[in-house]
Amino acid sequence: MENSNMNNSEKYLERKLVERVKAISGMCIKIHNPYYRGLPDRLIILPDGGIVWVELKTLGKKPTKLQQLAHEELRKREQVVYVIDSEKKLNEFSRLIGYGV
Repeated sequence: MENSNMNNSEKYLERKLVERVKAISGMCIKIHNPYYRGLPDRLIILPDGGIVWVELKTLGKKPTKLQQLAHEELRKREQVVYVIDSEKKLNEFSRLIGYGV
């Protein structure tokens, strides 16, 4: 069994997020755009057509200033942005999108 620190690493959280989104027939698209830096790590398209942006961080880490600015720009355009930095927040997000935890 993985320890608590491992369950709160960015890599672990991202892997679990992808699994859970796929389990509800959603899409979990990795975002990397060299021309628009600071975008969240994942763009999630839910089965009902909803769109959610997710920034993943290791426990205790916060989004950089550049990431915060990108999040603000998305929110100004009525986009939903979540920051997940722990298994607890991943479970909360999972329930919101209809994945039973």
